[in-house]
Amino acid sequence: MDACITSGQPSNTPSSYQWLSFAYQGLTEIPYESILTQTETLEVLDLSYNLLDDPYWNPALLGRLERLSTLILDCNNYTSHVKFPYMPSITTLCINKNKVTNLPVFVEEIRRKFPSIKILSMMNNKAAPSYFNGGSLTQYIDYRLYVISQIPGLKILDDTEVLDKERVQAQRTYWLQQSTHNSRKRREDSSRRYTHMQKKAVIRQQGHMKAV
Repeated sequence: MDACITSGQPSNTPSSYQWLSFAYQGLTEIPYESILTQTETLEVLDLSYNLLDDPYWNPALLGRLERLSTLILDCNNYTSHVKFPYMPSITTLCINKNKVTNLPVFVEEIRRKFPSIKILSMMNNKAAPSYFNGGSLTQYIDYRLYVISQIPGLKILDDTEVLDKERVQAQRTYWLQQSTHNSRKRREDSSRRYTHMQKKAVIRQQGHMKAV
């Protein structure tokens, strides 16, 4: 499948491109054969409006694009469990209208694999509730606060700039939840240890009674 070139070539390397688009080509696999010839120059890769999904994501290969800063995956079939390569050069990810349903799983993957990300757009996924997909205003606000709390360096989420007051509220809200979770976990661990000690004590007592 031929790529649609949507920007100029670097003047000193006429066979190389800074921007490649494979949009609207009905792809079921990422065309690595064409993409990986541009490892030294490619900055923007558009794979939107295709039929790509998780089984055809090969993390070891796109990880070779050391200069890639923008990855566009809109309107495909990627889920919450897509596995990206570690790419510190990525600053923009567009993955609108896919099949992302589990927000914590997906955001953790983005946070770990794209540590320099500044712009994330994931509209029209179930994990990103809004008026576009039947979500309420409360759900939308909670969604934004959660993502902002997990990716502090984010500047734009979907089509809206991240505000300072959102950062403050996100930190306050999810720090409290994390603190509550840690406290509950400590209590549960303590309870399990206490129960285990009780069981051991009963076993020792029974053994002593049998010996007598």
